[in-house]
Amino acid sequence: MNALDIQGLRLQLPGSARPVLDGVDLTVAPGETVALVGESGSGKTLTSRTALGLLPPGAVTEGRVLVDGQDVLTMAPDRLRALRTGQAAMIFQDPGAAINPLRRIGDFLTESVRLTGTVNAADADRRAVELLDAVGLGPELLRRYPGQLSGGMLQRVMIAAALMGDPILLLADEPTTALDVTSQAEVVALLGRLRARFGTGLLFVTHDLGLAAAISDRVYVMYAGRIAETGPAAALFDRPRHPYTAALLASTPRLEAPSGRLAAIDGQPPDLRQELTGCAFAARCLHATELCREEAPALRGTHPAACHHPLEGSRTDA
Repeated sequence: MNALDIQGLRLQLPGSARPVLDGVDLTVAPGETVALVGESGSGKTLTSRTALGLLPPGAVTEGRVLVDGQDVLTMAPDRLRALRTGQAAMIFQDPGAAINPLRRIGDFLTESVRLTGTVNAADADRRAVELLDAVGLGPELLRRYPGQLSGGMLQRVMIAAALMGDPILLLADEPTTALDVTSQAEVVALLGRLRARFGTGLLFVTHDLGLAAAISDRVYVMYAGRIAETGPAAALFDRPRHPYTAALLASTPRLEAPSGRLAAIDGQPPDLRQELTGCAFAARCLHATELCREEAPALRGTHPAACHHPLEGSRTDA
């Protein structure tokens, strides 16, 4: 059974002319790391938050979002609270905004499991010390306040807090964006070690393709609320089939790239206030034809890509 299984997810918000998420299918197996990549506004964070039932006000959904085989979209509120405490947890992008600055680190780590009665106070403290050690921090931090810790240390505390309930699914929402390069590398390596140690399925949301390549087993590329391409990380980065994936890779800074101006994707993602006809990427795609502008392509193939004219070249050819 998958840690996360999203089937045909559609999500409509008040005031939008089209679904914010439009038929998303995505899976994360236990112990697997899956990256969800794309430009800002593509729907990555919203997709991950549906796994915890964190929906915007007025959201209307279709499809299924299964965590450990249970549909989050139909759960009663008390069952949803239990799921957030035990089976699924999220590492948020900005740890400074997610941790109460007026409470000690020890209180932050143990509060959820103590309030739900999952474990007693003594066991909660022992678990907190164990997890701080697992993320490379000492037990003395339990009595410190968030303002006494660096950004990298706070993100490690966030990771420890997410593991307190021994979840089957961990959702990482751009967890390295607010960190310096050294801390980013440390957090990515830490997540890989923890996944192997605890057997947790990890959905890693990012716009950084380099990070996605370093940490993931499989990758989903998202554009305008739809999955544009998916496949094993090595195959997808070496031989992208969707023009959007190829364009993202071409615009990624690389040390071995020739000197000159960095490539960019012309145009803007489609406006949610306007309906979409055909392929969402057609207006920005150099390969688009009239068919692309009239008919939305299905995600198909052994290396699935939602494109009427999928690419066949390597990354350097794209």
